[in-house]
Amino acid sequence: MNFLRKGQLPIFIVSVLALLFFTALFLQRRNYEFIIYVFVIIFFLGVILFTNRKVRYPNGVLWGLTLWAIMHMAGGGLFIGGKKLYEMMIIDIVGPPYLILKYDQAVHFIGFWVAAIVMYHVLLPRLKEKMPARFSIMLVVVMAGLGLGALNEIIEFLATVLVPSTGVGGYVNTALDLAFDLLGAIGAGMYLSVSRKV
Repeated sequence: MNFLRKGQLPIFIVSVLALLFFTALFLQRRNYEFIIYVFVIIFFLGVILFTNRKVRYPNGVLWGLTLWAIMHMAGGGLFIGGKKLYEMMIIDIVGPPYLILKYDQAVHFIGFWVAAIVMYHVLLPRLKEKMPARFSIMLVVVMAGLGLGALNEIIEFLATVLVPSTGVGGYVNTALDLAFDLLGAIGAGMYLSVSRKV
């Protein structure tokens, strides 16, 4: 595998097996919304593979992306007590109409924490040429992570256009998703700062 570096074959195998399992599950259930997401995940897996040697993503970050992809697909494909995992409440912190903290929000928090760290590694070669102030780097990383969160919401919107019966949710769901994307990205920025990576 030319695209993989040391220790990355297990990550690739887990990612492919998860994609195969959930693709079969979604096809069997005719869950076309999540078939769209499988193609999105495959696209970004390809982007990561083709840029892996140049960007040199840390293996921990790649495991994080794999975990995020599995959590996302499990959210749309697995049911507990007849309820889709994405609809499950983890801890009832805030009741209706906001319903915090749901599995969906946890996936957004974790996912865009990882996405912001990915963006840091993508930007790192440019940052090293002329290292800006720590706050500037954190701001760019957080906003890049949030930008990916906005892209994710656009993909969700397109899924509702192509498959009207998605049950994605309305404005409150989108706003909460973006809020948890932002919290995850800020968490990543703080982690990078505390770990002295910026």
